[in-house]
Amino acid sequence: MRTLRRTWRLPSARISLAVLALVGLLAVAGGALAPHDPLAQHPVDMLHGPSAAHPLGTDYLGRDVLSRLLAGTGSSIVGALEAVGAAMLLGIVPGIASVWLGRTVEWTAQRAADTLMIMPFTVFAIAVVGALGNGVHQAMLALGVLFAPLYFRVTRAAALGLKQAQYVEAAELMGASRWWILRTHVWGKILPTVAVTTAQAVGQALLVVASLTFLGLGVQPPAPTWGGMLASDLGYLAQQPWAPLIPGAAIMITVGALNILADAVRDSGTAAGDPRVPARAPSIGTAAPVPSAGTTAAPAPVALPRQVPEREGESADPAASPPGPAPRTAHGHSEEVEQRVTTG
Repeated sequence: MRTLRRTWRLPSARISLAVLALVGLLAVAGGALAPHDPLAQHPVDMLHGPSAAHPLGTDYLGRDVLSRLLAGTGSSIVGALEAVGAAMLLGIVPGIASVWLGRTVEWTAQRAADTLMIMPFTVFAIAVVGALGNGVHQAMLALGVLFAPLYFRVTRAAALGLKQAQYVEAAELMGASRWWILRTHVWGKILPTVAVTTAQAVGQALLVVASLTFLGLGVQPPAPTWGGMLASDLGYLAQQPWAPLIPGAAIMITVGALNILADAVRDSGTAAGDPRVPARAPSIGTAAPVPSAGTTAAPAPVALPRQVPEREGESADPAASPPGPAPRTAHGHSEEVEQRVTTG
């Protein structure tokens, strides 16, 4: 919760959340908000520019571009969320299990993640669609499998650091179960990292979904999608050179808002995890801060007496001073000479 509060204080996070909220609204109710039927064809109105009846113009079949853009928001966003949801299920659970369930599970999970990371997204999705059939769920499942290593590595790295924490070791010594430790001490610390990864993964999945629909995979035409609109508009650049900018701008704005939100969550989590920085002491020549009402002023430092420098040839230690001249008698001779004469 502290990370969420810090994130909400950032202006960039609020702007990106507002953009994503608008995109979410269009994904849910875009078809109902469309002014025209997105599938209705009007050959008389083919390739018309923006007008009062068609604010964004019409395509090569006379269909309203604005209606198709609104109706295609839901299929594009839902496809990306479906792929990310599958990736979270296939990546987070093995990532945590590889830390707590021994070396055999750790080695097996790491080798599977390494194998999936070397596979290209589009080629693997085309292979899965060719094997299982051309459908949106098959394509999204293939994307989820390829996005799973991202969650696996991020979750595993966070869990490894937490397993060596002193409070986790103390809980294990006191007999706490693994499930209790994961629920109480581990998941709350991993959640901000998972949130950052999810925001970035949704943006990447949206780009891959647009690429697949651009190629005609997943959602079948004439169903509107952002990638499908982009593909159909490229064939009529001579008549409408600005037409591909409309679905391209929708993709760019959504992915940009997701990346900005991911950066804001990451910065907030880093700030929340840093220790408090002690107040800097006042420099020489500045007045000391005055305590506010209701607080106790700190005691002033006691000044130690300054040691007087000694003169040359003197020592502070009496025992270290050189011996003085020998005492003399009343006749002016020293006691040592007087004793020798007497004994002689």
